[in-house]
Amino acid sequence: MERALEGGPIPHDEETRQMLAAAGALHPGYQRSPSRVRDAREAMLRAYARTQNAQETREDAGSGDGLDEPELHREEIELPDGGQLVLTDIEDITPERAQKMADRVARILNSKERDHQS
Repeated sequence: MERALEGGPIPHDEETRQMLAAAGALHPGYQRSPSRVRDAREAMLRAYARTQNAQETREDAGSGDGLDEPELHREEIELPDGGQLVLTDIEDITPERAQKMADRVARILNSKERDHQS
């Protein structure tokens, strides 16, 4: 038993294994830090206090806080090969932007078609 506790070879008989298990149960492998225990207790008490003393709901809550849903702009464009492109943005979609994007998508689609044929 002493050899096993000091890190030597562990005997394989049942009685020694049971004694080692009992010794291990009595001596935990880690020490609790008093400061961490105190911090955890204080955090639990703060959470409990918040739950018990909930803040009152403001009547003007949600107004002017910048969290309103932005307006979404949507534009549908027909592509040259009969496809359809749907542009969605929170900024205004100008005709120039829409045409530029349609040209870019058409160019990508044409380049992929050539790749498949070669």
